[in-house]
Amino acid sequence: MLKNTVPFLLIIFLFNISQAQRPQVKRQQAKTETLSAKPKLVVGIVVDQMRYDYLTRFENKFGTGGFMRMINEGFNCKNNHFNYVPTYTGPGHASVYTGTTPKYHGIIGNNWYDKEIKTSVYCAGDDEVQSVGTSASSGQMSPHRMKTTTFGDENRLFTQMRGKTIGVSIKDRGAVLPAGHTANAAYWFQGKDEGNWISSTFYMNDLPKWVKDFNAEKSVSKYLTEWNTLYDINTYTESGSDLNTFEGGFKGKETATFPYQLDVLKDENGGYDLLKATAYGNSLTTDFALAALQGEQLGQDNDTDVLAVSYSSTDYVGHNFGVNSKEVQDTYIRLDKDLERLFNALDAQVGKGNYTVFLTADHAAIDVPAYLKSVKIPAGYLDNKKTKKQFEAFMESTFKDSNLIENVSNNQIFLNREKIKALGLNLTDVQNAIVNELITYDHIDKVYTATTMRSTQFTKGIEALLQKGFNQKRSGDVIIVPEPAFISYHKTGSTHGSGLNYDTHVPLLFFGNGIKHGQTLQKTEITDIAPTMSALLGISFPNGAIGKPLEIVLE
Repeated sequence: MLKNTVPFLLIIFLFNISQAQRPQVKRQQAKTETLSAKPKLVVGIVVDQMRYDYLTRFENKFGTGGFMRMINEGFNCKNNHFNYVPTYTGPGHASVYTGTTPKYHGIIGNNWYDKEIKTSVYCAGDDEVQSVGTSASSGQMSPHRMKTTTFGDENRLFTQMRGKTIGVSIKDRGAVLPAGHTANAAYWFQGKDEGNWISSTFYMNDLPKWVKDFNAEKSVSKYLTEWNTLYDINTYTESGSDLNTFEGGFKGKETATFPYQLDVLKDENGGYDLLKATAYGNSLTTDFALAALQGEQLGQDNDTDVLAVSYSSTDYVGHNFGVNSKEVQDTYIRLDKDLERLFNALDAQVGKGNYTVFLTADHAAIDVPAYLKSVKIPAGYLDNKKTKKQFEAFMESTFKDSNLIENVSNNQIFLNREKIKALGLNLTDVQNAIVNELITYDHIDKVYTATTMRSTQFTKGIEALLQKGFNQKRSGDVIIVPEPAFISYHKTGSTHGSGLNYDTHVPLLFFGNGIKHGQTLQKTEITDIAPTMSALLGISFPNGAIGKPLEIVLE
């Protein structure tokens, strides 16, 4: 019995060794490579004017391949907020990619009053560059007003400029600021009678062939069709009635109700610009992003590339129709399908596990105050004409001169400092007198001086948010904070800009290479995104970053 057993055991032993050695080595090598490999491509997605609750409110209408794929496969930061004021598009995009706030990156608004040259400037405007792809001045854009680097810039430096960065958005600022200073290209949409994607000489002297080919196809024209709800409108129970008094609508159509015949409406609504304010603007952006993915061969080598995509049409639709509209709901349902298209293309061209995606917003938005008021929530509109008249009378009676004010914009007052000095007035005294006057006005909640912002360290509340948005060289002398849900805007549609939760609470989703599966209610901030991406890539943080890497997100 023993004689027969020994050879048998020996055979089993040798068989197990032969079966175990090579496969085990292969599995171990593959696992090591997967765990240590950086993503070949990082895709940053910013959805313009996206509230966090759109994820939960419209969840039952989403498919499994877009927003829900990110949630089900990736990490959901449910309590993510902007940590500064103002919550506008320019500052939002800059902050996402630089990991810092307007205090440091300098983009204090979409437009702001420049105290040195005494005129208003645009966050991405640059007269020193020329348009590429159009004869219009709309191509004269660059990131030169943004003072700090993006994580894309740091990735370019790290890879000796081999890793590419491409920015894509219908809005110029949504492409230019995320792409950063060293980008290979940024592209934005020129509507009107052109319907083309354009750039500037900051990046190139001529459009690459793939962009010219895309423009030549005029596939944009296919979206000048009927815009109706993707599903039966009666199933859109997560939004308000289609016919109401809280929406703007389009010229040439009596009511802001579905369906919209875009081919008929285009002539009275800016030609191809009309597409920006419909769900199809996001589809057009996705089309171009997919063309960029292939045309630039992104994610095809060992140097990580960055594709920054900003979906702008959600903002246009929100401003026009309001956050509780059927139009906003349909736009997000359709955006979910566009995200699925994008992710499927990434799977096919870059490969599952070879790319990382984050999705967030540049700000959220308020419910239409007229609607809030109709349901007995305190809300309303600032009477700026009354305030201006009252304030000018105060300045005249107090200082015998109403021309001490150079500019009023972005809830800030800019004083004529030369004139104040010539009159022998003390700047701080003038600032304090204005504060004490304005705080008595209707629906003004708080007023602060630039001196206070410079000399007092705030750690919480609206004051801390204001301070992180205050740039000593660029911001005004007096900062005004309206009461909650009181805005300077027309009485239809939604807007944004405050430090209240309806403007600061935005999604933050991660998925793909290096990302855990999970969720958190721990508070995260918009400035954490760029350091998290830098940590994932093993590169330097953007030079002005104040955020922290989100260890809970990373494997």
